[in-house]
Amino acid sequence: MYLCLFEDDHVVSLRPLVETRAAYDLRLGLRTVLETTRDAFEPDGLLLHARPLVTGVTRRDHDDALVNTLPEGADVLFVNGRFVAEDRDVLGQLEQACESGKGRAFVQDDVLVAAWCPDAAARLPGDPLSQPVLTADAFADLPTTSLDDALLLRRPWHLLDTLRPSLTRDVEARVGERASTSLRARPHAAVHDSVTAVNSEQIYLGSGATIRPGALLNAEDGPIYVGVDATIHERAVVRGPCCVGPETQVQIGADVEGTATGTWCKVGGEVHDCILHSFSNKSHAGFLGHAYLGSWCNLGADTNNSNLKNDYGEVSAYAPDEGRFVGTGRQFAGLFMGDHSKCGINTMFNTGTVIGTNCNLLGGDFLPRYVPPFSWGGASGFAEYRLDKACEVAERVMARRDTAFTEAGEALLRSLFERTQPERAAHHE
Repeated sequence: MYLCLFEDDHVVSLRPLVETRAAYDLRLGLRTVLETTRDAFEPDGLLLHARPLVTGVTRRDHDDALVNTLPEGADVLFVNGRFVAEDRDVLGQLEQACESGKGRAFVQDDVLVAAWCPDAAARLPGDPLSQPVLTADAFADLPTTSLDDALLLRRPWHLLDTLRPSLTRDVEARVGERASTSLRARPHAAVHDSVTAVNSEQIYLGSGATIRPGALLNAEDGPIYVGVDATIHERAVVRGPCCVGPETQVQIGADVEGTATGTWCKVGGEVHDCILHSFSNKSHAGFLGHAYLGSWCNLGADTNNSNLKNDYGEVSAYAPDEGRFVGTGRQFAGLFMGDHSKCGINTMFNTGTVIGTNCNLLGGDFLPRYVPPFSWGGASGFAEYRLDKACEVAERVMARRDTAFTEAGEALLRSLFERTQPERAAHHE
C-alpha cells in the first residue's frame, strides 16, 4: 500500500505557515503531520501531492517520496494533508477500507478527508496528482462515507489546540517504554549531579543530550523529551509535556512549558505552549505564549507577545485568505509567524498577531496585528522588503547553521514575493 498525503483547496486558510511548506510538513509536536500519518498507517511507499508554490521545496525535503507522481498499479490511500491522525475510531475506518480491497472516499462537509483507491492510476480519471489541489471531485465515482469526527486543521491556531495531546502522544509513539528511574543512570547523556528531575521515568534523553548544573525537569504533568545533542543550560526549568528538538539550546534561566521545537533552535526567557519549527530563535528574556513560529525566525531581546485580552474574551486573528479578522475560538492566542521573519529588540506583539514570511520588523510600540509577507518596518509604517536583500539575508543566516540556500528555496521566495505584491500594496498604504 502507498500512502499519499495531498493538499486541498482549503490549505490557504493555514497562511502564513503554509507559504513556504506543504500543510503536512507542519509540526504538531515531536512529529509533523506527515510523520504522524505515516506512523499511523506504516505504508510500503510514500507519495506526496504539493501545490505548485511548494513543489520544489517538497521534492528537496522528501527524497524518500514521489512528489506529484502516481505510479502505475499502485494501491493508494489518499489522506488530506490537514488531517491529524489521532482518533482511533477514524483511523480504524480507514484501515478497514484498505483491508476490504474496495474503493471508498471519506468526506466531512463535502471536504475530502481520505480515499482508498486500489490500482489508483487506472481507476482515477486523468492524473489527480498533476492538479494544483486535490478535492473530492477526483473520487466522485467511489462510494462515500462521512467522517464527522475527523480532525482537519483549518487555521494556524488549531495547531495549538492539538499541541499538548500531540506532545504526549508523540513521545509514546517514538520512545515506547518508560525510561530508567534515574537521569544519571543513562550513560548516553551527560547529566550534572545537581540537576533536579521530577517523575524521571517520564523524562527521555537522546544520545549526546546535556543537562547542566541547576536545571529542573518536571514531568509531573506530561513527558519531557530532550533530543539528540540538545542542551538544557544552567537553572533552566522545563515542564512537561515538552519536546526539545535535536541540537536545540534551552538557555540559562529559561522557563519552558508545553512547547515543541524542531532542530537547532535557541529558546530563552518564558516560553509556554508554543511550537517552533527548526532553526528558529527566541534566545533572550521576554514572553512567548500560545505562539507558532516557522523556520529561520529570530526574535530580538525582550520581545514579548500578549496571549490574553484584558477582557478575557475571544481572541480574533487576521485570515489572509479572507482578508479579514476572524474569531479563533480561543481565549489564549499569541503570535503566528511565517518563515524567515525577524524582529528587533523590545518588539511587542498583540494577541492574535499574524506575521507573513520574510518580514523584518522593528521594535517600539505594538506592531499591527497583521503584516503581509516581505514587509520591512514597524509601528510607524512599512515598506517593501527588497527581494534581493531578503534572499541575501536568508543565504547568510542559513549558512550559519550549515544549511544551503537552495535554488528551490530561492524560487519559492521569488514566487511568493510576486504573488503577494498586491496584498503588500494594500496594507502598506
